Amino acid sequence: MSVTGLPPYDDANIFARILRGEIPCKKVVETEHALAFHDIAPQAPVHVLVIPKGRWVSAADFHAGADDAAIAGFWRLVSAVAKDQGLEAHGYRILSNMGADGGQEVPHFHVHIFGGRRIGRMVPAAPQG
Repeated sequence: MSVTGLPPYDDANIFARILRGEIPCKKVVETEHALAFHDIAPQAPVHVLVIPKGRWVSAADFHAGADDAAIAGFWRLVSAVAKDQGLEAHGYRILSNMGADGGQEVPHFHVHIFGGRRIGRMVPAAPQG
């Protein structure tokens, strides 16, 4: 298990295969620490994924095991991509799903950057009472 109790890292996941160059992606930018690319099924006019270069299942796993340079490099790339995509003026959403209940589909830590339109509520309001 990872440090979060999620299943161990699966080297056959699609993001691992993209990082190894086995599957192409529409790259936005790549750095020493991370890769940003356009989602193949965009949910907004701008929908970019940012993945760290490492075997991390979740944010908790990444932050517990990655070195400071990798963590800083990853989050700096997230910010730079949002800026370069022209999202800072009107706003954008960063989303990361963790585990089955959180809707995580690929067992490799990643964030989605959504923008280019009003995104709306992410989670419906809890019922009152």
